[in-house]
Amino acid sequence: MAPANRKQPARAASSDSLYSLMEFLREFPDDDACLVYLWRTRYSPDGEHAECPRCTAVRPFKRYATAQQRQSWTCTGCGHHIQPTAGTIFAKSSTSLHLWFYAMYLMTSTRCGISAKQLERELGVTYKTAWRIMKQIRSVLGDDSRGPLSGEVEMDETYFAPSKRVHDVRDRKRRTHMERVVWGAVERQGRIVVRHVKAADSLALMHEAQTHILPESTVFTDEHLAYKQLGRRGYVHHRIKHSAKVYVEGEVHTQTIEGFWSLLKRGLGGVYHAVGAKYLQSYLDEYAWRYNHREDGRAMFLTLIERAAFAA
Repeated sequence: MAPANRKQPARAASSDSLYSLMEFLREFPDDDACLVYLWRTRYSPDGEHAECPRCTAVRPFKRYATAQQRQSWTCTGCGHHIQPTAGTIFAKSSTSLHLWFYAMYLMTSTRCGISAKQLERELGVTYKTAWRIMKQIRSVLGDDSRGPLSGEVEMDETYFAPSKRVHDVRDRKRRTHMERVVWGAVERQGRIVVRHVKAADSLALMHEAQTHILPESTVFTDEHLAYKQLGRRGYVHHRIKHSAKVYVEGEVHTQTIEGFWSLLKRGLGGVYHAVGAKYLQSYLDEYAWRYNHREDGRAMFLTLIERAAFAA
């Protein structure tokens, strides 16, 4: 075996990674490289010509150095400025684009996520800046326009206890009421949808099912009474009897969604420790997005920066 080139490290063929740190650093070595990526992706595939909204025609654009370090390209015909970051999560941020891109790389290179405190240490920014970066990145992960689920779908709900700060609550009924309900549905060998809902009753859960699952799909659930209406709502419904300690009966089971709950709870508990109800859905979107892109055959980081470039 030939010795490795230490000056040009390459990702090993046996690696599960689709995009290593060295590839990231080669493609995005500095802030300018990140800005040029946005310019080419959003406006100018060749890096020089773009549609000028003032001229209403394709014109050459040039980037001029300014004392203000302006992130813009200028139309050589009318002087109109186009800023590649305008309308994106990077707009009006004084933080380097290189740090934004590296934060997205870190968020997509782990299964269980990364905390804002760890991101603060990695980027060398303040905690407030790290938290805002993560909040903005999560904001582009929630809208999945690939349509409702279909085929064989497993559906279930789970519960997240309140923050540890309320451990002094003695009233058991009040504590149960404070639990946060999360509903999820997953296609076998396919996508998942996860939503923070107000309650685990039939009204809330049937609304989510009809919103996110196509009629005539085959739906597998446990014995929760709220799911009894699925058959009357146009679904082929099968139930597994967990109360009888039966977890798999032929094709009838909810093991796929249970596996996702395990990953989600271990991640939220181990990385973030506690998540407030106000931001719970954004964390659910992050975990669901990583799950849905796990087998794309393309690096999640590349998918994410492309999505961020067009997200308003």
